[in-house]
Amino acid sequence: MIKIISTLLIVGGLLLANISSGEGVDKKAKKIHEKALTVDTHCDTPMALLNDNFDIGVRNSPPKSRVDFPRMKDGGLDAMFFAAFTGQRERTEENTENAYKKANQMIDVVYEVCDKYSEMAEVATASADVARIEKTGKRAIYIGMENGFPIGTDIKRVSEFYDRGVRYITLCHSSNNDICDSSTDSKGAEFNGLSKFGEEVVKEMNDLGMLIDVSHISDESFFDVIKLSKTPVFASHSSVRSIARHPRNMNDDMIKALAENGGVIQICLLSTYIKDPDTTTVRYQKEKELRVIWDTKFESMTDEQKSDLRKEWRSLDEKYPKKLATVSDCVDHIDYVKNLVGIDYVGIGSDFDGGGGLDGVADVSEMPNITKEMLARGYTKKEIYKVWGGNFFRVFSDVEKFANTN
Repeated sequence: MIKIISTLLIVGGLLLANISSGEGVDKKAKKIHEKALTVDTHCDTPMALLNDNFDIGVRNSPPKSRVDFPRMKDGGLDAMFFAAFTGQRERTEENTENAYKKANQMIDVVYEVCDKYSEMAEVATASADVARIEKTGKRAIYIGMENGFPIGTDIKRVSEFYDRGVRYITLCHSSNNDICDSSTDSKGAEFNGLSKFGEEVVKEMNDLGMLIDVSHISDESFFDVIKLSKTPVFASHSSVRSIARHPRNMNDDMIKALAENGGVIQICLLSTYIKDPDTTTVRYQKEKELRVIWDTKFESMTDEQKSDLRKEWRSLDEKYPKKLATVSDCVDHIDYVKNLVGIDYVGIGSDFDGGGGLDGVADVSEMPNITKEMLARGYTKKEIYKVWGGNFFRVFSDVEKFANTN
């Protein structure tokens, strides 16, 4: 009997110690996360903002949207880049103009909602703005542009978008455009890297102090950018190809070159880019079919057709539930970059509202779970600060300094 009681006391003590330890990690993680200057460098929420049924000033829930101002506050996220995304279509004058108009509409609506909810958020344009805005208790909303398609071949549009507050351009998207080759164009390479016009775009972005985003571009395009750019570049939402073998992700040589350039890779929270999917499932096949439609026909659809396509995409979660990659899987990518090139070259770009979302980080309110996982793995407070914003804002500041001194 004494032995049994002793055993129970030992087991009970261990359980209490584990609970106490878990609570200690949660408390410490919360404290670190609240103190960190945090940024997510890519979401596609402006698409939702053009929908009259979405109100970013109130708390929503997935799958309607994974981002709104109240949940940003809940998740301790100080800053976020809202991307003006345009899908790639045939490069005709008409299509380019339509993309140009759509990009401007998305930029307009970002300003509109920040004005409407000025007590919650403010548009930011400089790297230093985030610290000032964070002190007011508001969210800093930066603007990026995903896909250089709206530029067409008009170099003046680069500075025009800069003047409108756009602080990075993702050079291309899922297909080749007039700037460079994409990593996923079914037709293959067109320029074997940057086009001649693309070289002009890179130089212009350097001169303006605009961040060059290498997510989505082909490997050859990436290395062309690295050779040409006078400033550090970054990947706003890409992950590690050695872990998840998607061509959108970056291989070891690319990550090493990015580090030598002084840039940063922002790990994407889209499940397929975090963990290789099970391609035998019905869900995978349905998702693949819808992505083809999204990439090839979305921009030519009517508003009603676009709405129907979004609803069909959201319905997949009910009809064909998918086992998502986890927070632990995500931090595996951060670990990999840290071990390959060091902690100074990795950050986070969720791709929320563009497919991003993990088991444990379903929306922006659950961002602290990443901090908790890093802390559990032995990351120091300083390292966590770097991942959550220090590394990116170093790059942003370096890009600004180059433009200001040249």
